[in-house]
Amino acid sequence: MRNFLAALTRNPISLLGTAITTASAVLIVSLFALEIVGFLGNPYIGILAYMVFPGIFALGLVLIPIGVYRERRRAREAAERGEVERVFAVVDLNRPQTRKAVLIVLMLTLANIVILAAATYKGVEVMDSTEFCGETCHTVMSPELTAYRGSPHSRVNCVECHIGPGADWFVKSKLSGAWQVVAVTFDLFPRPIPTPIHDLRPARETCEQCHWPEKFVGDKLEVKTHYENDEANSETKSVLLLRVGGVEGRTSHGIHWHVDPDNRIRYRSDDSRMNISEVELSLPDGTVKTFNAPGGSDANGDPGEGEGQWRVMDCVDCHNRPSHVYKMPDPAIDHAIQLGEIDRSLPYVRREGMKALKKTYTSHDEAREAIATHLVSFYEKEYPEVASSNRDAIDEAAESMGAIYATNVFPAMKVEWGTYPNHIGHVDFPGCFRCHDDEHATDDGETISQDCFTCHTLLAMEEEDPEILQTLRP
Repeated sequence: MRNFLAALTRNPISLLGTAITTASAVLIVSLFALEIVGFLGNPYIGILAYMVFPGIFALGLVLIPIGVYRERRRAREAAERGEVERVFAVVDLNRPQTRKAVLIVLMLTLANIVILAAATYKGVEVMDSTEFCGETCHTVMSPELTAYRGSPHSRVNCVECHIGPGADWFVKSKLSGAWQVVAVTFDLFPRPIPTPIHDLRPARETCEQCHWPEKFVGDKLEVKTHYENDEANSETKSVLLLRVGGVEGRTSHGIHWHVDPDNRIRYRSDDSRMNISEVELSLPDGTVKTFNAPGGSDANGDPGEGEGQWRVMDCVDCHNRPSHVYKMPDPAIDHAIQLGEIDRSLPYVRREGMKALKKTYTSHDEAREAIATHLVSFYEKEYPEVASSNRDAIDEAAESMGAIYATNVFPAMKVEWGTYPNHIGHVDFPGCFRCHDDEHATDDGETISQDCFTCHTLLAMEEEDPEILQTLRP
């Protein structure tokens, strides 16, 4: 043991490598133990424990043989000058001392392999975590992380959609992430962050690991609650029967007709996929129909400027914000009133809330303070009796509105209301009407219909007490 330690410490490079490796190993094992007992939860600690320290650990291991090699070369040069008789150590396993040294080296090598293997596994696990994706680059990813946490997919890890199964996409994502690290380090990232629609895997390799369009069949009843901007914040309801459709059992129809494997739809659009210049439909019988938007292509069939990208339609062409949903102020405040977070009995609370939400603020703190000031000032001036008797409700309404702003608008990243369009429906954004506009037409005049009954049946439209809901009540 004494001879082995002497071999590691007789030159400064090996000594440095030994010190680095030992210290890193102690830190890795200590942090791993703390995580097991539940003391660690910060993504930065995970990065240190399973990415930074293992790299330093490996550097120390590399330094040790470099130092030994340099020491051997120095000894060989000394031997050539006749200063020593022997240059290389003689490994004689018949000697007990040599066997002990070899055994020690093998045990330490095995320990190093175990440490590196465990650190590598945990490093991959850390990089695949939602905390790593959303919190490491806090300012940059804060909008996406906040929207994700309020989405229906908030219990699905980021990597399950953005990477999916398989090693090839894992490697691609890490190569892409290398540039993102550089961009964040040197402040080269765009504001706002663009939606990564062009870098995502096909939906059949990610979304359809959980969702199977062919199995989502039939119709779905949907009730939308809306509040007016009048003094009473009058409640109205719209009732829709959505024709989800599907192909389970027989010929597809309704909304999921678009992803029927027997139909093939592809389209040509600009980079944002908002402006669709041409749609091609291939039917099971071999019929191919091409629908062109007015002015979408020239006489030679070439697309207009910036409208040359072809894409086969899949789930994300409609469900483009499944995990990062940014609400517009109207539905957001309606939802808060419906949940009781905003007291509907406060006169004009919806109208005044909308006024406050649509103003421009430089930070979330400024927005919260200004919204609260706006509401309090309004009631003190117009309804002093409400301001004195129902102050708690006013404060709660202001807090809810501040939360609405802080979860949908991010001034530091230039994310405003409507920065990220949602293609589901056609209320706040064009959505379905990007194609279903009665303007995309074939050469013989057939158009992509805008008929409402293609996708839904309207059972009630902004009625106080729709008859259909009276029928359905127990």
